[in-house]
Amino acid sequence: MSPHLGHPFRGPHYAPGPPPAAPVAPSAPPAFSVTPASAAPVSPSSAAAPQAGVAAPPRAARRGRTLIASLALSIVAGGIAGAVTGSGDSESTAVELPQAAAPPAAAQGSISAAAASVLPGVVSVRAGRATGSGFAIDQQGHVVTNAHVVEGASDVSLVLSNGRTIDAEILGSDPDNDLAVLQVSTADAEGLRALTLGRSAQLRVGDPVLAVGSPLGLEGTVTAGIVSAVDRQARFGDNGTRQSAIQTDAAINPGNSGGPLVNAAGQVVGVNTAIATLGTSRSGNIGIGFAIPVDRMKTIVESLIN
Repeated sequence: MSPHLGHPFRGPHYAPGPPPAAPVAPSAPPAFSVTPASAAPVSPSSAAAPQAGVAAPPRAARRGRTLIASLALSIVAGGIAGAVTGSGDSESTAVELPQAAAPPAAAQGSISAAAASVLPGVVSVRAGRATGSGFAIDQQGHVVTNAHVVEGASDVSLVLSNGRTIDAEILGSDPDNDLAVLQVSTADAEGLRALTLGRSAQLRVGDPVLAVGSPLGLEGTVTAGIVSAVDRQARFGDNGTRQSAIQTDAAINPGNSGGPLVNAAGQVVGVNTAIATLGTSRSGNIGIGFAIPVDRMKTIVESLIN
């Protein structure tokens, strides 16, 4: 049974129902609502009592004036109620709620446009039994990924966005910062689109971001979220020291490691590296992921290449 919601709105046309079959008294119904029985009786005011030396008007005359006053009050109340409900008042002002103009076409498709511009530069990394993600940073065949993805691997291959598989070699690795650079041949590099590097120092909490990679081996997966924190201290890398990381609620799962975190303009702002867990056997996304800021990645990768 649904809960009681009270009485419906009683407007000027509300009808309380058919009159009782046998009226209790022949007198006219009161013009106002009945006073609750719990209210204290009200003594007549001095204005209502007849004054000395002044004859009280006949009962019929008083009743006539009472009816006229009641009728006038009903007309005024009906007019006010009609103005409130808008019934029968053809001159009332129409209400028009304001609406914002439609956003530009570029703003409507910003997320999909950013994903489309990034996907051709993202690869799935296969290193022995380990899998992860990576992305191209130039036209010379350099690909960035996480060091823990390729750690101890002798054979590394990349799956491009078009499904083609190519070989890669480990050019350099920095386990302490969990970054590695892979090298592919010039011929194979033609199938890669170098991604634009942004500036992580310009990130603000609340900025939209995309995590692109191959979670659980599902190549070309894009998830969206926001920047949850820009200077979160987290432990990752072989030395286990606290490092400044970007925190995001974009879904990051095993296999996303080494993939790019990009802003709404499709610029790389971080390298997805780690996720927070609850300390149980379940290691999936719980809405807290971490990425290496691109400003630090740029410095480390340049030293690995040079």
